[in-house]
Amino acid sequence: MSERRKVTVVGAGNVGATCAQVLAARDYADVVLVDIVPNFPQGKALDINQMGAVLGYEPYVVGSNGYEETAGSDVVVITAGVPRKPGMSRDDLVTTNEKIVGAVTDAAIAVSPDAILIIVSNPLDAMCHVAKNASGFPKERVFGQAGILDTARFRTFIAWETGASVKDVQAVVLGGHGDQMVSVVSATTVGGVPLTKLVSKERIAELVERTAGGGGEVVTLLGTSAWYAPGAAAAQMVDAIMLDEKRVLPCTAYLEGEYGIDGLYMGVPAKLGAGGIEAIVELDLTDEERTALDASAEAVREVVGVLSS
Repeated sequence: MSERRKVTVVGAGNVGATCAQVLAARDYADVVLVDIVPNFPQGKALDINQMGAVLGYEPYVVGSNGYEETAGSDVVVITAGVPRKPGMSRDDLVTTNEKIVGAVTDAAIAVSPDAILIIVSNPLDAMCHVAKNASGFPKERVFGQAGILDTARFRTFIAWETGASVKDVQAVVLGGHGDQMVSVVSATTVGGVPLTKLVSKERIAELVERTAGGGGEVVTLLGTSAWYAPGAAAAQMVDAIMLDEKRVLPCTAYLEGEYGIDGLYMGVPAKLGAGGIEAIVELDLTDEERTALDASAEAVREVVGVLSS
């Protein structure tokens, strides 16, 4: 392996492989892709390395069925677990994925004790609790990717609705990564203009609803979970940490009183840098948004309550 810094992605399925591919193309770190299926991560890594000759990037992507090659990773992205199938709720996944995420966390931190953990496995909020408990890491170093994906869906729908560039749409989606996520309409702008000035209240409600069901919409169409946007969203979080960008991005963070929520992983805007979550940003919410966030927190507590630990 070269002397570059290292990122590990656990789970070489669609989301993990997409994350690894996007990170490789960014060209600042070596990537280790880990999966239990023999030859599978090795094949994905070989393919991504050969894509470098076409797109012009130099990193070294390694596929592995173990954790030796992951030693000394700066960031570990955990995508391992079974994906949602049509008709399955995220909650149905809890018991199966709890065992997988717990075991993966133990194995990864044994050789990378200083790593920052980004959890992508569903049900996301609950799996963050599993990884935090398994690792014993401080809350700043264990958090999840959900809000960037949910916000990306909201921003996409807004761009289509307004005929604007998605680059000029600023939005944020908070709360649990489930059907009760909260799109903060009061903080949503297009080119600096509030969304409420551009789109009717009724139409905004439809966009919010489509965002909340965004994952399910893809599952219905594909027969499996999304992977391009989730993989890229996880890679964006890795960028913010590895390059110390201090980006304010919606992350599933452990709250201790922020937004009036205590002892729970929830999606909130957080400043991401070399230390992991360096600050949690508290937005001014409308009464309606705050009520919706409280309801989302209750829904998350129910799922977390299913955990064995």
